[in-house]
Amino acid sequence: MTATDTGPVGIREFGPDQAEAQSDVPEFEPIGVSAQYAPPTAGIDPDQTKGWMKRLMPLVRAHRRTLVTGVVTGVFALATQVAVPAAGRSAVDAAITGDRQALWVVAILIAVFGVGRLVFGGVYRFQLFKLGWNVETDLRAIMYEHLTRLSFSYYDRTQSGQVISRANSDIRSVQLLLAFGPLISMNVLMFVMALGFMVYIHPWLALVALAPLPGVYWFGLRFRNQVFPLSWVTQARMADLATIVDENVNGTRVVKSFAAEERQIALLGRSAQRIQWANVEIAKSRSRWNPLIESLPRLGTAMVVLYGGWLAIEGVVSIGTLLAFSAYVIMLQVPFRMAGFVLMQGQRAGAAAQRIYEILDEVPEITDSPTAVDMIEPHGLVDFEEVHFGYNPDTPVLNGFTLRIEPGERVAIVGSTGSGKSTVARLLDRFYDVDGGSVRIDGIDVRDVTLRSLRHTVGLVLDEPFLFSASVHDNIAYGRPGASRAEVGIAAEAAQARGFISELADGFDTVVGERGYTLSGGQRQRIAIARTLLANPKVLVLDDATSAIDVTVEEAIHNALQELMANRTTIIIAHRLSTISLAERVVVLDQGRVANMGTHAELLATDPHYVEILARHSDDVSDHASDNAMGDVLVNVSGNGGGDPGAGARFSENGW
Repeated sequence: MTATDTGPVGIREFGPDQAEAQSDVPEFEPIGVSAQYAPPTAGIDPDQTKGWMKRLMPLVRAHRRTLVTGVVTGVFALATQVAVPAAGRSAVDAAITGDRQALWVVAILIAVFGVGRLVFGGVYRFQLFKLGWNVETDLRAIMYEHLTRLSFSYYDRTQSGQVISRANSDIRSVQLLLAFGPLISMNVLMFVMALGFMVYIHPWLALVALAPLPGVYWFGLRFRNQVFPLSWVTQARMADLATIVDENVNGTRVVKSFAAEERQIALLGRSAQRIQWANVEIAKSRSRWNPLIESLPRLGTAMVVLYGGWLAIEGVVSIGTLLAFSAYVIMLQVPFRMAGFVLMQGQRAGAAAQRIYEILDEVPEITDSPTAVDMIEPHGLVDFEEVHFGYNPDTPVLNGFTLRIEPGERVAIVGSTGSGKSTVARLLDRFYDVDGGSVRIDGIDVRDVTLRSLRHTVGLVLDEPFLFSASVHDNIAYGRPGASRAEVGIAAEAAQARGFISELADGFDTVVGERGYTLSGGQRQRIAIARTLLANPKVLVLDDATSAIDVTVEEAIHNALQELMANRTTIIIAHRLSTISLAERVVVLDQGRVANMGTHAELLATDPHYVEILARHSDDVSDHASDNAMGDVLVNVSGNGGGDPGAGARFSENGW
């Protein structure tokens, strides 16, 4: 095993000093999947006071070989292009004087320059476009890696559409500038080269050609000042639109159930109109300033023709010189014809980069401490000591919660809605950090344990299971990608899922729809249970994990879980009596603290609040079971969803 197991882009979870400090213990590797792609060799500059391009430069420098190759070949390509009018000047003058030998030499030179332009031009364009795509790929990897490290609190306050927009359209805006920016810079270099030739041939005529440039600069500055805020608005409103689309796609069942399609279409239309307004304003700015920026250099052409023609008539310059100057003036105009696009794309890329940096500058709240250690072979002793926590500081959820769970003990946590039951599970897995007190496993504060080893130790099954749009096998094996089909099958049996899986079109190879919506709620929960069991956590948390499962199937799952929970600490958050019966001890939670605890029978006899909680939810449970009767019950009664009572035993035989 190695201590360098990598995330999506191969970022080390802890440094070499920590690895050395842990050299006397087994190295931890929960999944052990090797990175298939090399991680970015650099990131953005963390100094937030720098401009957006300066912050991006470390990433650009990481591809310096591509950049240098593109720039060098670009210089050669432009040199051959700029040399053609100079050679043409000699050709015209040779033709006028009747020097045939010189005419042949110049013609061959022009042909050589043309071939050079073809070769060097192809190479430099390929390299510079490659640079843009490489930086885009690295930027995507860096952003996704950072998103995986951000805490749950960030996602609690951030719309998914905003994140998706910044990870896609905003990065694409930066890539477009990186791809076309160097090409346009080459045109600026061509401008410098052409100007150099012009000054060398006739300085005063060159000065006449440059006369309109101050006006071009002034108009370009006005254009930039108008486009930048509009570009920012456009990117932000595109993110809003992405959020609306994302919510409508994911919430399509709610939309349709309330026949709210027209209302959502109107909402989308208003958002699209807001984007349209910003884009129209940008178009107005382009139509106002771009023609001026592109047309002013042509005044230079007219002045060159007028002044140069007078010089030619007076015999001061040759006809070839006048033609060469005309060609160079055209070269001077190329950067200005593209200036409008560059300015607009530059402002859009700048606005997009700032939005990207807002994510990359976000500091994760939940991270490994510098002295964090891996949790190796835990026993499963869980301690909550005077825990205080609230998602909102003004509204505490847990208020002095204290509970000790012995290794291998099965404890049910019961309480009314909002009492903090699910919060207990989230704090144990360190989705959030406590505001006060501590959460310990085997006497070690969870804040002193590496996150990946902690979350391998604590397996959490939620009441709203999330399935990926992948095969059933891959969903179950998500925590152990290298698990064999037999191991996945045993886990499915233990969760009473193998029966209905075998009836699917392709069995374990059936691809479920997005979020698993092609399956019933109970089927999704059984796959989620199988996924957690396959990961073999030492501490198992079932957060209403069987709430959508029919009582008949639930009983079969419980029979398997009784054996599976024998040597693992289990926390059961539930309201059903059938689920609570799995526990050896019941803890009653009220207003964020332990109100009472004991066996189910003891609490029934002595705690009216416990009885009230069970009575309040008994009707809900009955209704829920009836709702599932048309789904899971009918399927499983017919034998399609049933399970093997011995599945738990075989599951244990495999050493899990």
